[in-house]
Amino acid sequence: MGNKKLLDRDGVRGLIGSLASDIINRNRKNIENICIIGIRNRGDILAERLANHIYKETGIKPPVGAIDITLYRDDLTTIGPRPLIGPSEIPCSIDNRIVILVDDVLYTGRTVRAALDELVDFGRPLRIELAVLVDRGGRELPICPDYVGIKEEVDKRLNVAVYLEEFDGEEGVVVKKEEYGKV
Repeated sequence: MGNKKLLDRDGVRGLIGSLASDIINRNRKNIENICIIGIRNRGDILAERLANHIYKETGIKPPVGAIDITLYRDDLTTIGPRPLIGPSEIPCSIDNRIVILVDDVLYTGRTVRAALDELVDFGRPLRIELAVLVDRGGRELPICPDYVGIKEEVDKRLNVAVYLEEFDGEEGVVVKKEEYGKV
């Protein structure tokens, strides 16, 4: 199997708009109480884009932050002696807020589990909702997204790559023949 393009630039941007609308519709009465936190690297970019869409539709821009889950990973000892750790930036207190946690691809659920562990170190949210651009199936943990851009069952031997202009210089979602975790 060669690479399979799931989304082009317009597809990615359209899904981000749809996700933002879904977040607004579910939280219309509490839109001022939302904080959007993206998981580095790419979830943080998606979080900023979601906040901008919410602002365009409501006139309210939720605070946006980012977390680096490296130290919370359950495979930390297998990723090398000196993992690169980026900053976590939470722009406001998350106590009693609705936190929208954002990631690019949901697969096993382990990244989200690590992000949840980190978030509770910052406070006690009213609730945490999960928004993902791509749900590729294959969960190992009982984690289910609240908002999904696209759901595509992908063989565990393949990788789903999300490309965003700000990080990659191009935009799209591709299923690649490289093994998961090897890209």
